[in-house]
Amino acid sequence: MPPPGQTQLPDWDGLKLRVRTLIASHRVMIFSKSYCPYCNKVKELFRSLHVEYYALELDVTADGPSIQQVLAELTNQRTVPNVFVNGTHVGGCDSTYQAYHDGSLQKLLGDSKDAEPYDYDLIIIGGGSGGLACSKEAAALGKKVMVLDYVVPTPLGTSWGLGGTCVNVGCIPKKLMHQAALLGQALQDSRKYGWEYEEQVKHNWDIMVQAIQNYIGSLNWGYRVSLREKSVTYLNSYGEFIEPHKIKATNRKGQVTYHTAETFVLATGERPRYLGIPGDKEYCITSDDLFSLPYCPGKTLVVGASYVALECAGFLAGLGLDVTVMVRSILLRGFDQEMAEKVGAHMETHGVKFIRKFVPVEQLEEGTPGRLKVTAKSTEGSEIFEEEYNTVLIAVGRDACTRSIGLETIGVKINEKNGKVPVNDEEQTNVPYVYAIGDILDGKLELTPVAIQAGKLLARRLYGGSSTKCDYINVPTTVFTPLEYGSCGLAEERAVEEYGKQNLEVYHTLFWPLEWAIPGRDNNTCYAKIICSKHDNNRVIGFHVLGPNAGEVTQGFAAAIKCGLTKELLDETIGIHPTCAEVFTTMDITKSSGQDITQRGC
Repeated sequence: MPPPGQTQLPDWDGLKLRVRTLIASHRVMIFSKSYCPYCNKVKELFRSLHVEYYALELDVTADGPSIQQVLAELTNQRTVPNVFVNGTHVGGCDSTYQAYHDGSLQKLLGDSKDAEPYDYDLIIIGGGSGGLACSKEAAALGKKVMVLDYVVPTPLGTSWGLGGTCVNVGCIPKKLMHQAALLGQALQDSRKYGWEYEEQVKHNWDIMVQAIQNYIGSLNWGYRVSLREKSVTYLNSYGEFIEPHKIKATNRKGQVTYHTAETFVLATGERPRYLGIPGDKEYCITSDDLFSLPYCPGKTLVVGASYVALECAGFLAGLGLDVTVMVRSILLRGFDQEMAEKVGAHMETHGVKFIRKFVPVEQLEEGTPGRLKVTAKSTEGSEIFEEEYNTVLIAVGRDACTRSIGLETIGVKINEKNGKVPVNDEEQTNVPYVYAIGDILDGKLELTPVAIQAGKLLARRLYGGSSTKCDYINVPTTVFTPLEYGSCGLAEERAVEEYGKQNLEVYHTLFWPLEWAIPGRDNNTCYAKIICSKHDNNRVIGFHVLGPNAGEVTQGFAAAIKCGLTKELLDETIGIHPTCAEVFTTMDITKSSGQDITQRGC
């Protein structure tokens, strides 16, 4: 023991011997601290590789500070984690991950001559927009890439080709059917513009569907050609993990092949959710079936109030069909509710019927030939609703396709409530060699352009030396209802929640597109508003427009919002006349003023 009042000096020679012994006696030695997130990340990497490691937690070891000083002298590294593999100093968290990505870590872990090389640098499970973008970018950077894509047929047997939801059963056919409905409205307007025609105008469902499917088929073929030109291997097979870095691929004939890769990207997307009541899968359709439906749906009940529900209801009504929407609670959950209610009001004005606060509760059963009997119950009482329809379209949400691809086998965590995959800001899951992009990400936007951007940037970070991450803030989007709704930034409710009502100024106006003035329709129906942060130079934090071509309008303003658009900059911008978009350069009425925003002309 040292004399009273004196501190015992460390046994430096003994500590050095201890450190060297620890390094020499463990395949993987991690000098760590129990609270350090970077230390935990390194441990997670080795766990995912099924590699045992020994970790000495310096914060709970009596001589931890002295050991860290010895390590600093030995490696010139003063931080943790401090990683050694088979006696070789690897470094900290970033260095360890870099060694993993360039393959040097795997060589240190074992004799590289005996190690079996991976079949591919990258395997992507899912051939939708995000998966294809990631695969082509990685291939362009010189990597050997495989894409697996397999469409599990709907209960009615519908399936489709390469390209994912957007191309086959989403954005593309939806926008084309929306356009078909707009042309019907344009025909009605044309008489006021002097067009005369005697023939009774009617819509032919079969011709429209065939034309749309022909176009989609050309896109499917184009994607396959593009993958071949980029030297990306494409398998029309269902991918499932069977062990770390290895998947089983099963094709339509049941033939199985096995493939390994250093890195995997999950891009499996989502599929429509069913009601979970008797008869829903036997008798109902979803958006997966609608766009290739071989017959006109006729009198249609749309169950749900999502953007998919309202878009489908809108164009079906625009094609002249009898359409009813059954709504359990609110329209367009997650969107600005003032705008959502205006969308619904316009649809009602143009013939779409809404049944509010009802849900189907009993068996959907066949009624008279070609009709379905629907029984529904009020969510606020005991009232019962019964009606017959030719078609029942379910659009109550979508589920992530993650529960049957073997993620539990390799330890990838999912949100058990919705099946979505939690990732960090680089789209990396809790298993370091597995990434995820697109609609399956937990808490991220379910939009095609977002998946494409995330896929490209991920490939560039993995293989191109880039550090640019996908920005999920201020992403513009549009709901293609009969009167389109475009938005970018925060909904008004969300802005109030985040900033406080007293710290916001909301400018708004109704407007009347010039094109509608001659037909004399829908005056004071289109609506625009911006939400500004008072204490941030009146920066625009929410942009909302309800009107024709809202997507085109929103896209341009979204770039300005990314650049920090303020109300002053909008006021200084000279508008293009006569356009709908120019209303954003002339707004001068705030909600708080209570002034009338009714317009009496263009």
